[in-house]
Amino acid sequence: MITGAFGQVGKALSRLLSFKFNITKTDLIIPKAESGLILDVTNLMLCREVIDIVKPDVIVNLASKTDVDACEANTELAFSINVGGVKNLMSIFSGPIIHLSTDYVFNGDNGPYSEDDATDPINVYGFSKLASEKTVLNGHNNNLVIRTNVVYDYCVGTQASFLNWVVNSLREGKEISVVKDQWNNPTWTDSLAVVVKRAIDSGLTGIAHWGDGDWISRFDFALKIANIFELDKKLIKPINTDELRQVAPRPLKGGLKTDYVQKALNLEPPTLEESLKSIKARLES
Repeated sequence: MITGAFGQVGKALSRLLSFKFNITKTDLIIPKAESGLILDVTNLMLCREVIDIVKPDVIVNLASKTDVDACEANTELAFSINVGGVKNLMSIFSGPIIHLSTDYVFNGDNGPYSEDDATDPINVYGFSKLASEKTVLNGHNNNLVIRTNVVYDYCVGTQASFLNWVVNSLREGKEISVVKDQWNNPTWTDSLAVVVKRAIDSGLTGIAHWGDGDWISRFDFALKIANIFELDKKLIKPINTDELRQVAPRPLKGGLKTDYVQKALNLEPPTLEESLKSIKARLES
């Protein structure tokens, strides 16, 4: 059973897992022409009803409030979804849960980070996701937290994809400002889906980090997108994070080291160029 199944990660995961598993997709809203069950993870009665119907062997929890500034503006809502939702699932379901988290549990002073680095979130989103991790792992040794960062794909209808924003803006001839002082290793949804599948197959537990092969600034990420998609990179202007005056502070040197997962699951992270070319080829096919 996948919660938040119709977001960009959920779509990639459903595509991959459906070859091997019977998938039940759940979300707050079920898109037209899609099948799934409506589930608000903050509603304990609804969680119980859905889990009783589905009787899942594994739950992959993608339901999350990921809008960083909205979390900062409404702490209660952030914690009710990101922590309360997990508590609800765990109060009903005793099987393994795979829970997605973020490099925002770190302060961004000295990334990329490994699994045993000390956490130190600097915004409400990071605090809520760290609390969700502790909830998932507390006393439950069959659960897995996968931290990832700057997850992207080209998905129609999503507001969360950096790739969508860059490609669509440049195609329309719009000038965009992109931060040059935030560093991560952007992660393709299909790459992350493979990690989840391998984790299910191998019974991996605890905390695992996954990001793709290039540790890069957001500005350079945008330039690479423009190059691969043959768009005008002169429309991309560098800016510093503090110039944006965002509601929530952002970690600057983020990103994740993936040595542990590479060894545990026998995986090699794809390069950014490989991933972007694969997405472009899929869109053109």
